[in-house]
Amino acid sequence: MHYYLGIDVGSVTTKLALIDENSNLVYKSYLRNEGGPIDAIQRSFQELYAKTGEPRIGGVGTTGSGRRLAGIMVGADMIKNEITAHAMAARHFEPEVRTVIDIGGQDSKIIFFQDGVPVGFNMNTVCAAGTGSFLDHQAVRLGIPIEQFGDYALRSKSPIKIAGRCGVFAESDLIHKQQMGYKKEDLIAGLCLALVGNYLANVARNRKIEPLVLFQGGVAANVGIRAAFQKRLNLDIVVPEHFQVMGAFGAALLAKRNAERRRTPTNFRGAAYVAEFTCQPRTFSCADCPNNCEVNEFYIAGELVSRWGSRCGKWYNLSVSSSNRHEARETPLQA
Repeated sequence: MHYYLGIDVGSVTTKLALIDENSNLVYKSYLRNEGGPIDAIQRSFQELYAKTGEPRIGGVGTTGSGRRLAGIMVGADMIKNEITAHAMAARHFEPEVRTVIDIGGQDSKIIFFQDGVPVGFNMNTVCAAGTGSFLDHQAVRLGIPIEQFGDYALRSKSPIKIAGRCGVFAESDLIHKQQMGYKKEDLIAGLCLALVGNYLANVARNRKIEPLVLFQGGVAANVGIRAAFQKRLNLDIVVPEHFQVMGAFGAALLAKRNAERRRTPTNFRGAAYVAEFTCQPRTFSCADCPNNCEVNEFYIAGELVSRWGSRCGKWYNLSVSSSNRHEARETPLQA
């Protein structure tokens, strides 16, 4: 039996999903990046190898904001944006889905479906209010474990009105109301309602949200945010069983479909190899023209395996060395 692997590298977490030939999820992992996506990817593969050995992989797909980096590291067969991956997973679990609410560590998105086909999407722009990182910060400031954040909101009898049109204003207003002596549960419930209002105004952009509604992403674990959505929309909000790894699951489904259509061998480097190899990203500025392109390079075991960022394409040839060019100003790019 062949297996198919999906990898979702976001700004805060790295997710893996391994599925079999019948699209059943047989393994998943969810790790925080802790500032280093390369290390998080390798730690994920160390866990995968420890628990499954070297599975017979038929295809690998990557998604998320770090999808290109992950694709280079593991030898992905396809690299897709997170909208496509999340939509694929949502339709797989709920064929009647009409709306997907997805809130991750740093971004928020909404996907609209019609007859099982995605017909539109929106993403947050500059405001990250309501995302996982924002909620983590507020939980730390209030002295509450993030795992208990939603439970506090559900205990509230009188939610406080919080200004939620902007993350900065929301935090300022929350501090002001806290100084007035309101209970934590009322503050948190008010914050959840404010952040949901921000999402509906700035991400959904007041577009009609129709059932069936799926709530995906790490913030779906927060029962306070889920309850606030249900209250504002007056709709049932469905949180799928594997809500945290839906992007990775969708990438695995896309890799499976790609392998079945093309019937070509996978480019996957192997779980044990990815878990242990040394890799190093580097960058330099090309001064051959006024564009001053920032060219990125990626080395595995000391060998240059990928280069991108050149607008004119002159640096796409990996055999062209940047080290012997006096006009290339090299600087290290930290992992």
